[in-house]
Amino acid sequence: MMNSMTSETIIAIAVPLEAELVDGIRAVDPSITVLYDPELLPPERFPADHSGDPGFRRSAEQEQRYWAMLNRAQVLYGFPNENPAGLARIAHENPRLQWVHAMAAGAGGAVKASGLDQETLQKFKVTTSAGVHALPLAEFAALGILNGFKRSAELAQDQAAKVWPELRTPTRLVSGSTLVVAGLGEIGLETARIARALGMKVSGTKRTVEPIEGIEQVADNDGLTGLLASADAVVNTLPGTVYTEKLFNRRMFAAMKPGTVFVNVGRGTVVDEDALLEALDNGQLSYACLDVFAVEPLPQDSPLWSHPHVMVSPHTSALSAAENRLIAERFCSNLRAFLDGGDLLHVVDPVHYY
Repeated sequence: MMNSMTSETIIAIAVPLEAELVDGIRAVDPSITVLYDPELLPPERFPADHSGDPGFRRSAEQEQRYWAMLNRAQVLYGFPNENPAGLARIAHENPRLQWVHAMAAGAGGAVKASGLDQETLQKFKVTTSAGVHALPLAEFAALGILNGFKRSAELAQDQAAKVWPELRTPTRLVSGSTLVVAGLGEIGLETARIARALGMKVSGTKRTVEPIEGIEQVADNDGLTGLLASADAVVNTLPGTVYTEKLFNRRMFAAMKPGTVFVNVGRGTVVDEDALLEALDNGQLSYACLDVFAVEPLPQDSPLWSHPHVMVSPHTSALSAAENRLIAERFCSNLRAFLDGGDLLHVVDPVHYY
């Protein structure tokens, strides 16, 4: 039971959010008070722009009001200023804080980047928006697989050069091929569902190895190498943790069949980018569709920008016009559990940061 000691729960909206969604949060229970002042929040430049316009500046008086508002709350919707430094500050300033809901699905990295010690992190919960992005990410993963199998990069190059090849090159059939998903969480399972609809056989990894309906083989990360030998395509959905750092290294890419298609919608730190480029150049990989990178924004001098067999997506494949609504609905569901003394879903592990 997290909230039995207070009759009123104060929630502060720390990031940009549409007024009608704020009203939806207010409607969860009459015992809650929602603090929301759009004047103190940067305007969104696009749907689900949680950071808002970077040119936005609060006056000194507004800045004081913003932090005073956040420090009254037991619950925050979003990290203050949508960054790790904001989380660190509120954790130290607000002794009432019980729960912070993060906009990101993989917020563990931001919690780690806040630099908060274990004792402080035990005082409140951080939940993520995991699952909200499962469908758009899975659709993007399917796009990457299809791009690789249907040679879209070569087609685009030929079109740009107005080349009509004398010899027609066949494309590969997705149906009957094998997909390996690193990380059979919500994103991975949604990716598997779409892949099976395309006729693929799917295997993958999970921390807890157990049979999953529709999945041929399930292994942990130690068993990933064995799965890769039969893969025609590989999709990574894994978050960035100490256990996944550069998991896809030279050994992993060498374990794949020549011509494998690789898609990353997890975190860029899971991939050794030097090893990835080597695998693309030596033919182990025929194509890589990448939405995430070790350093973001992707540095201008990265060879990935101009590689003929790489699609660079600027960490936007999870975005959809429905994102704010879906996150707010997820938060409201968790808020109901919070008020009722139940367990919150998608809590960040303060030790392992996932």
